[in-house]
Amino acid sequence: MTRFVVTALLLALAGPAFAAGDGHGGAASDPAKDAAMRAIAARDAPKEPTAQDFRESGKEPGKTGYCATIADAASDARFAWQKEQLAALEKQVEERIRRLEEKRAEYEAVVQRRKEFLAKADESVVAVYAKMKADAAALQLSNMPEDNAAAILVKLNARAASAVLAEMEASRAAALARRMAEAGRRKDNERS
Repeated sequence: MTRFVVTALLLALAGPAFAAGDGHGGAASDPAKDAAMRAIAARDAPKEPTAQDFRESGKEPGKTGYCATIADAASDARFAWQKEQLAALEKQVEERIRRLEEKRAEYEAVVQRRKEFLAKADESVVAVYAKMKADAAALQLSNMPEDNAAAILVKLNARAASAVLAEMEASRAAALARRMAEAGRRKDNERS
């Protein structure tokens, strides 16, 4: 009877470790798992208790002898299960680190684009456009790439920028205003 209880306990402890493998020593064979499997296979299947078993159950050395013989197998099975759990946790941590690195790279790319955007509007170029008439500046900025034109308009004072936008075609002025607003939002986000 005690042998049946101990066998059931061992199988309950070792079950998760054996459920993960195929039990036939697959490609990634684990020595601890194999030893535990051999120990379980070496024992006989639990038998129905007999009268002799009840008479011998009063003998304490028999119980401790049996428990002592399976203690190593149970310990090996527990170790194999813990090893699998640690490996699974390690994979989760590595996945989270990978995702954080991707986010960091994405953030750095946004910051770099912002710096490039602001660098396009050199101060000397801005000073030239600030001194131009609004209609001449509008004509030149209309033919310029959108990022460059928006960067220059952002650095002009509000009165000059509004006069230039008023002289432009409505769709081009709207596109430049949207680009300027995006630059302003990014600037506010960087400050906070």
